[in-house]
Amino acid sequence: MKTLEIKNLHVSVEDKEILKGVDLTVNENEVHALMGPNGNGKSTLLAAIMGNPKYTVTEGTITYDGKDVLAMPVNERSVAGLFLAMQYPQEIPGVTNSDFLRAAMNVRSEQPVSLFRFIKAMESTISELQMKEDLAHRFLNEGFSGGEKKRNEIVQMKMLKPSLSMLDEIDSGLDVDAIRIVGEAINALRQETGMAVIVVSHYERFLELIRPQFTHVLVDGRIITSGGPELAMKIDSEGYDWIYKEFDIRPAAEAEQEQRRVTSIGTCAVRESVKAKEGR
Repeated sequence: MKTLEIKNLHVSVEDKEILKGVDLTVNENEVHALMGPNGNGKSTLLAAIMGNPKYTVTEGTITYDGKDVLAMPVNERSVAGLFLAMQYPQEIPGVTNSDFLRAAMNVRSEQPVSLFRFIKAMESTISELQMKEDLAHRFLNEGFSGGEKKRNEIVQMKMLKPSLSMLDEIDSGLDVDAIRIVGEAINALRQETGMAVIVVSHYERFLELIRPQFTHVLVDGRIITSGGPELAMKIDSEGYDWIYKEFDIRPAAEAEQEQRRVTSIGTCAVRESVKAKEGR
C-alpha cells in the first residue's frame, strides 16, 4: 500500500517561514480534506510536496511509497504517482493538450501509448468532463475560462491516473453543474484505481460530493486539529472562530494588524525622540 508520510515539515518562501512543523499521513484510497483560513499554508504544503522551486524545505521529511520525495526532481515525483491540480493553472502557448498528455503518459509507460488508444481515452475523458470536442487540439489552457482550466486539470488527472492527487481549490470558479461533474470524475477514478486524494476546499457542497474520511485544519503553518467529516461540517456552519478560542490562537490578519500598529507606534516614538534631541 502506497503511503505519503510527512514529518515535522518546515517550508519557507523568500526567507519567510510558512509551514512550521506539519505532520500528515495519507494512505491509499483515503480522502483528506485540508481546511483553514486563507494564507495559512495549505497551498504551500501541496506545492512543497510537488516540488515547486519557489518553496524551500528547511526541515522535516516527505516520503511516498517508502521513497524520499525531497530527493526527487519534479518529473520523478510525477512519475512516482503524485499529481497536483493547481489553483491557478498556467497557460502554455504552442503546446497542445494532446501533445502534452501523450508525452506525459509515455513517460509513465514501458511501451509508447498507441495513437489509437490515446485518442480513444482522450475523447472519452473530454466527454466525461463535458469539455469542448476541440480540447485536444487547443494550446494548454490558452484562452480557457477559469472553469475550463479547472476541468482541464481533472482531464489530466483522469488521463494520467496518479496514485495520489492533490487538488488545490479545484472547485473554485466552477458553477453548480461543473462541481458535480468534477466530483463525479474524481470519485470514478478513485473507484477504478484506489487513488488517494488531498483536497483543499472551502465549499461544503464539493466536500459532500467527494466524501473525505479525514479533515485537517491548518492554521499558522501547523495542523492544529484533525477529525472526520463532521469537522468539515462544523467549520462550514460555524466558521473558524471556535477554533481560535478553543486552541487560543489569534487570527493571522489580527496579528499582522497588531504588528503594524506596534511598528507604527515604535517608528513615531523614535521620530519624536530624534526631534527632542535636535531641540525641535
